[in-house]
Amino acid sequence: MGPLHWKLVVDATDPHAQAAFWAAALRYREEDHSALVRRLLEMGAVPDGVTTTVHGGTEGERLGWRDLAAVRHPDEPYDEDTGAGLGHRILFQRVPEAKTVKNRVHLDLHAEAGARDEEVARLIALGATVLHEVNEPSGSWVVMTDPERNEFCVQ
Repeated sequence: MGPLHWKLVVDATDPHAQAAFWAAALRYREEDHSALVRRLLEMGAVPDGVTTTVHGGTEGERLGWRDLAAVRHPDEPYDEDTGAGLGHRILFQRVPEAKTVKNRVHLDLHAEAGARDEEVARLIALGATVLHEVNEPSGSWVVMTDPERNEFCVQ
């Protein structure tokens, strides 16, 4: 047997806003599930209440899942029937409660050599916040949060 396929799942109060932020932050693509959603609605397989119209992004207005949104690496394969990525992807799922404690898992973003400050500025413009900078003998990085206060680091 080969390695397992995986996706990272992040709890969110607004999965579509989180997907838009992280697609821009990582230069990923927001997944477009509109063909699958439309097909399932036409078949009567899902009620209207589980879908929504997603606005904005590079894909424009489209149908999506109300409580789920995902981003995928732009160079990796995806299923054209469902719009789901088949490689590196992050799924954002709606949960009723807001984040209250420190993350147990976080992303480390690696800027190009000498470009960390520009990358931090770009992420701030997208809606991220700087928590603090770390300078240790082992290296230095900036600890930031996304719009829902999930921590991540930029090296």
